[in-house]
Amino acid sequence: MGIILKVENLSVELYGETILENLAFKVEEGEILTILGPNGAGKTVLLKALLGILPHKGKIEWRQGVKIGYVPQRLPFIKDIPMSVGEFFKLKKTSDKITRDILKSIGLAEDILRKKIGSLSSGQFQRILVGWALVSNPQILLFDEPTTGVDISGQESIYEFLEKLKEERGLTILLITHDLSVVYKFATRCLCLNKKLLCYSLPKELTPESLAQLYGGEIKLYEHSHG
Repeated sequence: MGIILKVENLSVELYGETILENLAFKVEEGEILTILGPNGAGKTVLLKALLGILPHKGKIEWRQGVKIGYVPQRLPFIKDIPMSVGEFFKLKKTSDKITRDILKSIGLAEDILRKKIGSLSSGQFQRILVGWALVSNPQILLFDEPTTGVDISGQESIYEFLEKLKEERGLTILLITHDLSVVYKFATRCLCLNKKLLCYSLPKELTPESLAQLYGGEIKLYEHSHG
């Protein structure tokens, strides 16, 4: 256990516009940190800064030697490529055994390897992207709205799948979501972001007032129980 990520005075400026300003937070090993905020709040920019994709000021300190997996919000162009799931995994030079083990961990049968990516359901495709991120055996996974494009009936199963994955692999997860019920059901801590850090708290400490400040307007908040 211990701190796996520490962020201090993080700011990001793109094309002369300040996107993120003076963020500070830390992530403990084994946490599920949900990142909340309206469109344009800088949530995706934050993940990309943490990955070193975007220039930034301030300090981003990962635990030495940590392996990171990343599942971006949208990869629609991949579904248009005439490629099977098996061929997609071979792009990362994975062995057949590793691929089979990953398919088992993401709850998909081995025969899906023969299917074209374009023929997959949105839920299957999302799981394949998660599996692809698991190839390097990361200790931490970054997800940018994992249920984007997934039908409503499949959204809850995606989150339950992520929680199961966390327990089986001992993962730490950073998760961007717009679904407030996810915060109560799956998160250990939440970060409210709108260019600046508006809250960094336990889920139970979120209030309708703080969410109204974050999103604007009146927010009705319902706590979902486990089980």
